[in-house]
Amino acid sequence: MIYPIEVQKLFFSYKQSKKNILRDINLKVSPGEILVITGLNGAGKSTLCHCLCGIIPHMYTGEIEGQVLLFGQPIQSLTMAKIAPQIGIVFQDPDTQLFSPTVESEIAFAPENLNLSKDEIGRRIDWALKKVGMQDHRYDNPNNLSGGQKQLIALASVLSLQPEILIFDEVFSQLDSVKRARVQEIVKELKNQGRIVILVTHNYDYYDFPDRVLLLEDGRLKPYPGL
Repeated sequence: MIYPIEVQKLFFSYKQSKKNILRDINLKVSPGEILVITGLNGAGKSTLCHCLCGIIPHMYTGEIEGQVLLFGQPIQSLTMAKIAPQIGIVFQDPDTQLFSPTVESEIAFAPENLNLSKDEIGRRIDWALKKVGMQDHRYDNPNNLSGGQKQLIALASVLSLQPEILIFDEVFSQLDSVKRARVQEIVKELKNQGRIVILVTHNYDYYDFPDRVLLLEDGRLKPYPGL
């Protein structure tokens, strides 16, 4: 069986460090699965996210062994242009993800790079903004939004690509209870569509709906104790 994501014996260390932050990571994720990866701050959760979506090794480098397979293909052999329509990530800090002068142009950026038609891009902007409840901010400058609002715009920009796999790195950290409930509903809808959602967090209490919970500890993935 070809899994959408498969990790085989992955080790990784940054150039400035002699210690592997990831050690012998093995993982298979099935279509429609909601996977939570939890662990303490500094455990390497964001590093693992970067490996899963190709940021490592394409943008950040280090010493890497093993491989990440995206729909059966080694991710290091794919360009970011090939990876982006298949797997999207919402970063922990939305300020690192948002760079356009308006919300509309931010969400349009990724579909434009897929060379979609103007009508299709407009449709995706409308759909993504409605999905995250930010229609009234379409022409706002993202810099003027709250942290939680920025997080929703970052999510909308990833949703506009309609990837098969979505990674949320601490995406609930800046959301109030209303926004958190909205994102939880989006996650459940994505699951019902057969898409994969990987939720990365140091606070497992936010989640009551995952199919599987794994703990990243001492560089290794293991089943969450008691589950």
